[in-house]
Amino acid sequence: MVLLLILAYFVAPGTLSAVSFSGVLPLTAILAIVSLGQMLVVMTGGIDLSIPGTMTLAAFVTVGVAAGSNENILPALGVALGVSALIGLVNGLLVAVIRLNALIITLAVGQLVRGILLRYATTVANEASVPSALSEWAIRQNFGVGSIFWIGLIVMVVFTLLLGYTGIGRRFKAVGANPVAARIAGLRVTSYVTFAYVVAAMLYGLAGFLLASFIRSPTQGLGLPYLLGPIAAVVIGGASLSGGLANVASTAVAAFFLTVLSQMLRVLGFSTDLQFVVFGLAIIIGMAVSGERIVDMVEFFQKRFAKTSEKSNLAA
Repeated sequence: MVLLLILAYFVAPGTLSAVSFSGVLPLTAILAIVSLGQMLVVMTGGIDLSIPGTMTLAAFVTVGVAAGSNENILPALGVALGVSALIGLVNGLLVAVIRLNALIITLAVGQLVRGILLRYATTVANEASVPSALSEWAIRQNFGVGSIFWIGLIVMVVFTLLLGYTGIGRRFKAVGANPVAARIAGLRVTSYVTFAYVVAAMLYGLAGFLLASFIRSPTQGLGLPYLLGPIAAVVIGGASLSGGLANVASTAVAAFFLTVLSQMLRVLGFSTDLQFVVFGLAIIIGMAVSGERIVDMVEFFQKRFAKTSEKSNLAA
């Protein structure tokens, strides 16, 4: 992150301007929230590809339920989170209870959600937007930073405390690290995995709600950029794809890294489509230098050193 900021300072200083950051920080918070949801799923050894559909449907539900009325903002948020939780529950039951492949199932559920979205979108006017009070809140500055950023920070703090300082969080990590041992220890593995998908989907729904409030009038392609971005953030953040090991702060910083990198490319005049290339490369590089591979490499050199020392001792 430090190297990227230094590079941006010399190559594209406009990236670090106040105007640029005012647009980057809300998007960083939204990506961080979605990435935390993906992180929960990855901690169970799975992966979630239903993010774009869930986010977009939540955004359209927000607009549809609110119907432009400031009095309907909270009910719209509640319905958006409820619909998202239902999507997560379907994913969780199919993966944890029926034990189907998470990659295929979440991709299929995402397509089902996409179909429902297209159907629901016909009932929402193309020019419809979120209530004025919600859009004003989204761009309002608090201590020099937008409201959405503070929501992202609150979510990050809450999950840091839950996963690191509560019994539920420690048991959840144990379930992800070794489901068999956790089941022998008496933990309800199926419940924890299902709950992870539900909470993750609610985070996607919250992100869709926030993104709709930020751009005012959501489109059907609203969630598409968030298919690879969260996976990239989780991988760069050092999460173990086999489950169990992950860090909230690292994932959030990785989301900030990717957002700043995309902004720098835009300042340099590159096409917006290039961010998909960046996310793909980030996943590949993140996998190549992941914590697990580094640990394996260190163990390899330790064993080589131990064998060399043993041979030297025998020769002496």
